[in-house]
Amino acid sequence: MGIRLLFLIAATVGVLATPAIAAAQRASRIGIDVPPVPANLEVPAGNEVYLHGQAVGTQNYICLSTSTGWKFLGPQATLFITVAGDLQQQITTHFLSPNPAENGFPRATWQSSFDTSQVWARAIATSTDTNYVAPNSIAWLLLQSVGSATGPTGGALLTRTTYIQRLNTEGGMPPAAGCSQASEIGAVALVPYTTDYYFYRASRR
Repeated sequence: MGIRLLFLIAATVGVLATPAIAAAQRASRIGIDVPPVPANLEVPAGNEVYLHGQAVGTQNYICLSTSTGWKFLGPQATLFITVAGDLQQQITTHFLSPNPAENGFPRATWQSSFDTSQVWARAIATSTDTNYVAPNSIAWLLLQSVGSATGPTGGALLTRTTYIQRLNTEGGMPPAAGCSQASEIGAVALVPYTTDYYFYRASRR
């Protein structure tokens, strides 16, 4: 990894403090602007934002039964940071995978594109508040880390993660039609979405 890229990654580091206004000001100064969020999605005190990724991908659904309709299967996305104006650098991939810390229970997963470290997280709060969430878009989330792993060469970029916010969602809702006939059972729908993920770690001061 080049020195310039390392510098650009480091420039995404921010400090979360209380009250919320101070947190936004401090994050803005170092290049991460965390938008206002519903109260239930605020990250607990003692944590700071250190990474922001813009995600592009799909929310995936499966038709298991015509009586229950489309069921969420898992995400599939790539996260980017914007550098040098319009240039985008991939920073993580996002998918569903078994969490070793929970005996292989499937969890939302983020894997670093730099050192292949991973973090698994579970949603602990959700919001569909129309004052924040765009129409026909999936909910905003607050997720808590429930497992992590270093990369094969000891990389640990994502292992420090304590919380993740999913904000500024666009799209990703389950299909409005289909999964109504027996012939459609087993069908999979890949619904495009975009969002912003904000990664937090324990505060260093």
